[in-house]
Amino acid sequence: MAKTTAPAPGTDAGHAESSWHEETILKADVFSRISVGQLRNGEKAILRDLTARKWWAAPLSAHFARREARSLAKLAGIAGVPALLAWNKGKIYRQWIPGVPLHVAQPFGDTAFFAEARAILRQLRRLGVTHNDLAKEPNWLRGQDGRPWLLDFQLASIHARKGLIYRVMAYEDLRHLLKHKRTYCPDAMTARESALLARRSLPSRIWRKTGKKVYTLVTRGLFNWSDGEGSADRLKRHGERLSAELRAHPAVSEVALTSYPHPRMVEGLYAFVRADGTSGEDLAAWSRKKLGPEAGADLVQVVEELPRDGDGRPRMDLLKLVAQNLLDEVRARSGSAEMAALMGRIIAGRLNLTDRPVSGAGRGAAE
Repeated sequence: MAKTTAPAPGTDAGHAESSWHEETILKADVFSRISVGQLRNGEKAILRDLTARKWWAAPLSAHFARREARSLAKLAGIAGVPALLAWNKGKIYRQWIPGVPLHVAQPFGDTAFFAEARAILRQLRRLGVTHNDLAKEPNWLRGQDGRPWLLDFQLASIHARKGLIYRVMAYEDLRHLLKHKRTYCPDAMTARESALLARRSLPSRIWRKTGKKVYTLVTRGLFNWSDGEGSADRLKRHGERLSAELRAHPAVSEVALTSYPHPRMVEGLYAFVRADGTSGEDLAAWSRKKLGPEAGADLVQVVEELPRDGDGRPRMDLLKLVAQNLLDEVRARSGSAEMAALMGRIIAGRLNLTDRPVSGAGRGAAE
């Protein structure tokens, strides 16, 4: 894997901003907006824009941004870590890595992937950096060459001394990687790795019994995040009825229903419809009033037409990826130029901008 270089912290993003051409918004939450685009020289890049944050989230947003920028700068040149291109207090530009997140790639049996991922963690340890958020599969990317990349350093720490706190954090980073390895390469787990995975650190045990409950309450309630645990299968239980009700609406001609990551431990219902004279927001509200909040649609996107296969059936694989905000996968599977153009228009109007995973259905979103 080729090494990359990055500027030192404090590199002004003004020049990058003046040459920035945004292509697609990947994610938006109360802290920032993440988009992919091109710089003037044609280089593709990722922008984390903190100026799009909620005003009350500004202090925490700035704190996360500093951690990410400083960590990326510290790790400049490390294979498997995106290069920091430029940053200031408002915007962070980093290298764009083509690929798919771990929960989408699902590298079953790919022991080389996890061997290289562990090598990345060794490089982090050498420089005194811990990631601190490796429980989330979307933070591991499988590049187009099949190699791992480590993303999202907002919670990362740089340790001047490798004392107890550092050792605990590094231990948990490794444990979380081994948890993913056990999911996709269980037969490759060594006895030592299995023992390490079973042995939680004391802070981790305390967190699960106390802090995680508060975290879950705040992130799912205030920030509208979900980690995918405990998702109810609403699509299976209510999908047929909801689809029928939407088709019965006088303004609707076609419906394609799928699921997406919804806050508060619930699988969301996302409908793509062809409709005239009404909005998706009105249709969603109408369905919830008619069927109740459990069976009604959470999001309804009005589209010009539905993507179809050679037999005329809706391409539910593509629509599900749009609903789950897995944009690279949509582009990779679109096929013809005509289909790619249609999916580009549907992507532009998509309603879910989170990177949270749906439990049991692949766990997360695009970079």
